[in-house]
Amino acid sequence: VQLQASGGGLVQPGGSLRLSCAASGSIFSINVMDWYRQAPGKQRELVAHISSGGNTIYVDSVKGRFAISRDNAKNTVYLQMSSLKPEDTAVYYCRMIIVTMPTKVTSQYWGQGTQVTVSS
Repeated sequence: VQLQASGGGLVQPGGSLRLSCAASGSIFSINVMDWYRQAPGKQRELVAHISSGGNTIYVDSVKGRFAISRDNAKNTVYLQMSSLKPEDTAVYYCRMIIVTMPTKVTSQYWGQGTQVTVSS
């Protein structure tokens, strides 16, 4: 299984970006889909979480500005980021809890990270 993240870039404060992360391989089902971020000199933090049932959780600093969603048919998770601030600058990583075929083993997988820079 591989996760491919995309959509990062340079954006001005107040702007928007949409991140995508697609999983490929021998996938039976995907339980949790998360977005994490890591800023320079800081620990990686959970930004947004979406369960298999569509329940979402956000870190307080992004509530009302970011929205996580998933397309189960495409094995893809999205992060719509709006009203971006300089403090949102970080490398963003997707993580998924995936049940693989044929053994039905459950494991976590990480994407390669995509840089988001918010600056004027």
